Formats: sequence, C-alpha cells, structure tokens
Amino acid sequence: MMMHITAVKKKKNHAHTDKSRLVGIFLTGVIRRRFIHRLLISAISVSLLLLFAVLSLFAPSPVIENDFIRPRLDSDHQQSPLHVPASGGAYRHDLWNSTNSKLFAACSNAGVNFPKADSKTQPDRYLLIATSGGLNQQRTGIIDAVVAAYILNATLVIPELDHTSFWKDSSNFSELFDADWFVKFLRNDIRVIKQLPNMGEKFVSPHTVRVPRKCTPKCYEGRVLPLLVKKRAVRLTKFDYRLSNMLDDDLQKLRCRVNYHALKFTDPIQEMGKLLVERMRMKSKHFIALHLRFEPDMLAFSGCYYGGGEKERKELGEIRKRWKSLHASNPDKVRRHGRCPLTPEEVGLMLRALGFGIDTHLYVASGDIYGGEEMLAPLRALFPNFHSKETLVTKEELAPFVSFSSRMAALDYIVCDDSDVFVTNNNGNMAKILAGRRRYFGHKPTIRPNGKKLNPLFMKKDNMTWEEFASKVRTFQVGFMGQPNELRPGSGEFHENPTSCICQKSGLEVKTGGFSSPQNQTHEVDNKVENRTEKQPAEEDRELSELDYDLDIRKQVELKGTKIDSLPVLMGTDQAEVQVFFSD
Repeated sequence: MMMHITAVKKKKNHAHTDKSRLVGIFLTGVIRRRFIHRLLISAISVSLLLLFAVLSLFAPSPVIENDFIRPRLDSDHQQSPLHVPASGGAYRHDLWNSTNSKLFAACSNAGVNFPKADSKTQPDRYLLIATSGGLNQQRTGIIDAVVAAYILNATLVIPELDHTSFWKDSSNFSELFDADWFVKFLRNDIRVIKQLPNMGEKFVSPHTVRVPRKCTPKCYEGRVLPLLVKKRAVRLTKFDYRLSNMLDDDLQKLRCRVNYHALKFTDPIQEMGKLLVERMRMKSKHFIALHLRFEPDMLAFSGCYYGGGEKERKELGEIRKRWKSLHASNPDKVRRHGRCPLTPEEVGLMLRALGFGIDTHLYVASGDIYGGEEMLAPLRALFPNFHSKETLVTKEELAPFVSFSSRMAALDYIVCDDSDVFVTNNNGNMAKILAGRRRYFGHKPTIRPNGKKLNPLFMKKDNMTWEEFASKVRTFQVGFMGQPNELRPGSGEFHENPTSCICQKSGLEVKTGGFSSPQNQTHEVDNKVENRTEKQPAEEDRELSELDYDLDIRKQVELKGTKIDSLPVLMGTDQAEVQVFFSD
C-alpha cells in the first residue's frame, strides 16, 4: 500500500514538473519574440533616422517648420513664449495703399504774385554755399540755399558738397545731381550759375561766414545782406538747417519745387536705381523698403541699451566718449521717450502684427548692423525674402558706385521712394525726407514706429498672447502709417510734413486713423493757402538731432533784435558731428 502511494506521488510530481517546463518554455518564447520585435523596431528606427539625416544634407533648410515662428533667444538663452504666425492674418485695411490718398494733390507751383528771378535778382550779388553731412543732410542744405538766395535777391553758385565729414565722399554736385536740369528748372525762381565769375579786372574772393541755425528771413536780411552788398560774394559754411522751419507758404512751396522737382540724380544713378526697382518687381508685385539704422555709432549716440550685457555697455560706451558734449546716458529714460531705434527683430514683429506675412519681399537699406548677422537673423526668419543692393545686382554692376557713400545712399533713396511701403526704425534725415516726398507724391504708405508706445510693449511681449500683442501694435500705429492728415499742419520738420505743398481737392473733411482736419482745401490745387505757425514740442518729445538747435541764453545779446524763438545758436564741432552721425 505504501509503495502504491509513493508511486502515485512520483507521478504527480512528474506531471507538475512537466507543466512547469511547458510554462517556462512558453514564457521564454514570448520574451524572445518581444525582444526580437523590439530589436527590429529599433533597427528600423535607426535606419530611418540615418536615411533622414542623409536626405537633409541634400535638401534646403526650411525657414519655418509649421505655422509659427519663435523669436530669437533672449540674453538668458530662454526661448520666448510668444508664438508668431507665419501669415499676416486677414485685416480689413489695404496694406499697400493709403486711405483717401486720391483726394489730395501736390500744389507747389508759384503763385501769380510771386516775383520772378528776372525782376528781383540784383547784379554782382553772389551767394556760395558749403553743405555739411551725408547725402540727405546736404540735400536739406541745397534746398534751403535756393530759398536763401531768393530772400537775398542773389545769384546762387552751384553748392559745394562736403568732402571732409564722417562720410568721406569726394563726389561733387554734378556727380550726384543733374546740374543742367537744376539750373534750368529754377530759372524762374532764382538765377543759378556753375561757378563764380570774375568781377571786373580781378577775381573776387568770397567773404566766408556762418549763420545761426534756423535763421529767419529777417535774420538773413540783417546778417548776410549787408555783407553781400559790401563784399558782392558771400560763402556760407556748414550749411545745414540754417534756415527757419517756419516760412510763409510761397517760400515753403519754393522749398518743395527744389526738393521734389529741381533735384534729380544723374542718369547713371537713376538708371541703376531703376534697375534695382525692376529686379524687386520681378520677384514680387509689391515690396517693402526698410531703412534700418542700427550702426554702432547710431546706438552709442542714442544712449540706448539692447540687452548685450557688459560687452555692449563697454563697446558703445567707448564710442560715445568721442562726443564730449553728450551727457551720461539714461537708457530707461531714452526708451521711455521712444527715442531708441527698434531692433531688426522688433521691426519684423511690428510688420507681422500689421499684417505682412512671411511671403512679403523686403528691401533693406542699412549700414553695418551692430551685432552683424546674428542681430539680423530674427528679421530674416520672419521675412526670408530679404534683399539689398548687393543681392540684386552683381559686383560689376555696382562697382561704379561702391566707393562713394553718397551715390550708394542715392540708390537706396530711389528704391525706398519707389517701394509700395516704406518703413523706418529711426527718425533721421533720410526717413524724414522720404516721408515728406511720399506724402507729396500721393501719400504712399510710410510706416514710422510709434516708439513711445511700442518700446514698452516689446519689453512686455513675453507675457501676452500673439493676438493681444498684434492688436496693441495695430492700435498704437494708428497715425503713424502715412495716411493723409496724420500730422497737424506745421508740426515737425517741413521736409517731413510739407503741408503747404499738399492740397485737398474736394474740400471735404477726410477722416483717417490719424489727426483729421481739412488740409489746404481747394478746388484748384494752385490756390494760395493760409499761413500756419508751428507748435514747438516739449523737450522730451523732440528728436535728439534737434536738441542742439536750442538757443543759448548767453548768445541772445548778439542777436540785436532778431526774433529769439527761431534762432538757435551755432553748434560746436562736437555737436555738428553728432548731427551728422545721428540724422543721415
């Protein structure tokens, strides 16, 4: 019996062992299959990754991988949470045209009572002018020289250009402008000659003098006219902003005739400028021209800080020392007052918020950008269709101009003028002159950043959604888009806001996003309009380039009855250099 029980137990143990073996074999098979499956998946994944890497070597790098772009890393290398869409969005306004622009027309013709040159020019009375600064600063000097000659009843000798300032350009007047056209076009307003003639038996050396900045007509009559009568030839030096911004409408219209009609670039410059525009048009029906001032000198003078740490403070601080007349910088105050030029990235964000998408073509007119390509990278990412003179034409085509800064600037001037939309990140001479020109020739869209509002917004952008950010940009930019009646008549520099030369054809009040009031209402655009006075801005509202125009109270004794509020004192050498650097 016991042997039988023992045999049964052995059989049961064998059965249990067999079952355990079967379970073990099954589990081992499952594990092996899973391991092999995972191994195959890993091998396939690695193969796909290697294939993708090989293909990426031959494929162009995409600018954008989805519908959003992320701005560049900030100084702490943390990525901004602001998601920027690739598209500009769907907005109701036309991005490429100004509202109501067809209701206005240029009206700079001389009135019937405006004395002509033949009847007023005095014999043996010659005015010579030495301009100062870069291309656009010199342009303002040439314009005002014509008006000064008219006030003095003098013959104007073709102005001499500045060859010694920072810009170091050896071009003379006839190498930049069509001198024959200049003489011919102005023949009814003033007499212009190309060189000072011999007077009698010998050559008369002109008497050299410098007039105060923003000198009024009475100032010229009191200071310069007696010298002209006595010396017969007077040469005015450093002639930039030497004529009052506020003149009667007849003289303002003369300014417009000089600026918009008499001053034409030479044929080679115009032909190359036209070629640049044509090549932009071949790429896109519409394009934006951006005048981007972000050179080290510009930033050093502005006193702004852009987050570059001790390196930036040291580099720009050293450059700033060259201007001994400048006070210690206060970056927060300068930015708060809207005087800091927008960075390339900020310009790009502003344009995207205004509705310009990633497919927009951008022509960029700029000097050496502080920070180089790294600083430009965010703008290129936002607008990869990024063009300049150097990318549109060959080195051989650009060779006749590349050694002359004023001729290169003239090419940028032409492209910016012919662009569908002109954008600037600064308020220098080129920005002002082109803004005025575009108003005069049909109020073509001209975007000037509202720095006072935008600078604080950019500082807080990481704490808001894109929709909120874009909405605020569009709100803040109302009145800064080049629409008719944005600026009050007489406000700002006349070259930027030539109200005396723009007439409203219908006589109806035009309401725009900016300031709205009837402007030179007339049915015949050559009618004379009423004089206006300029409201003087508060000091914190004025551009840095204008601060040196203020009259030193110690100099008032020398003015001898001349109207004080329009005669700022003569700048020193350092201040004049500041004007050159900042404004052109």
